[in-house]
Amino acid sequence: MSAPVFLAEPGRLENDRVLLDGPEGRHAAAVRRLRPGERVDLTDGAGLVAECVVATADRASLTLDVRLRRRVPAPSPRLVVVQALPKGDRGELAVETMTEVGVDEIVPWAAARCVTQWKPERREKSLGRWRSTAREAAKQARRAHLPVVADLASTADVEKRVAAASAALLLHEEAAEPLTALAPPPDGEIVVVVGPEGGLTDEEVERLSAAGGRPTLLGPTVLRTSTAGVAAASVLLAATGRW
Repeated sequence: MSAPVFLAEPGRLENDRVLLDGPEGRHAAAVRRLRPGERVDLTDGAGLVAECVVATADRASLTLDVRLRRRVPAPSPRLVVVQALPKGDRGELAVETMTEVGVDEIVPWAAARCVTQWKPERREKSLGRWRSTAREAAKQARRAHLPVVADLASTADVEKRVAAASAALLLHEEAAEPLTALAPPPDGEIVVVVGPEGGLTDEEVERLSAAGGRPTLLGPTVLRTSTAGVAAASVLLAATGRW
């Protein structure tokens, strides 16, 4: 079984002995109940990994001896999913599963047909939940690179991301071209746009297509918005050789 992963400040990973305290240390010591001699990996979330062994443990922290440091290259091509806001806690579900499979950036999008809207007074709280979910899922998945959860995007913001991408795909149930037929670029950024439960509007399809997006059929069934992103990501990660 692979070693559990915890986040640490980059500066600490340069030391040969590291104190893991705070929320991460409490979780490691009190919840995971790690004890001297057990293996632990620390990461800064940007590719640096320190392979460690627990030297001492108390109720709220671990002291770790670093045995090896390694740098994990950022994966390429980079995979970005623009996720229309789902209802209820399905947003966190989408973030969790996309993080686990390896999506590099998740962009919350206030699409026209979204039932859920992040009002200004609650936007930071909602965004914080998505970012916390991504951080915890990345540790569970043993990722050296944490995914970026971007600020809430408007359709104009999504147009810019689509225009700048090496390839941009609009998941659309009426598209003729299947996702499996795509020849993905070897590098750069692939952007996948996932619409809300009510689907993309004609205006959104026109605007994003004009920016360079390709309407693409994910499969013969209609998936919920909270599962469509992870399904598309899985196909693309296999096609690019990242899986």
